[in-house]
Amino acid sequence: MKRMILEMGAGNDLYGEDYTKAARRAVQDALHHSSLILFRSLGYDHADMQVNVTIGVQQPDQVDADVVAGDLPRGKAKVNVVFGGQNVVDQDNGTVSVIATAAVEACLDIDENDWQLSQK
Repeated sequence: MKRMILEMGAGNDLYGEDYTKAARRAVQDALHHSSLILFRSLGYDHADMQVNVTIGVQQPDQVDADVVAGDLPRGKAKVNVVFGGQNVVDQDNGTVSVIATAAVEACLDIDENDWQLSQK
């Protein structure tokens, strides 16, 4: 599999301390930066795409990776949740704002020998 696209995003849950919500928002942010016209232009089927998602949050065990994977509109999803992101503590109000980061990779099983750069 060759990585064709890498997009990054950030998301948060400011009031509910919901790590899955912050992760989903980070993935949606990454997806909104991307347009996959490459697939249509080259004749690839989106169903053949492997989508690798890495989520960074302070409490990885609090993210439901299956829910995050269900938000991906195309391809075969693999979600890996790791330590990262940021928690911002509001001492005055006793709350925590959760900030998640996401990296979304679109990969295809291609043979690089099928392609060459134009000599123009």
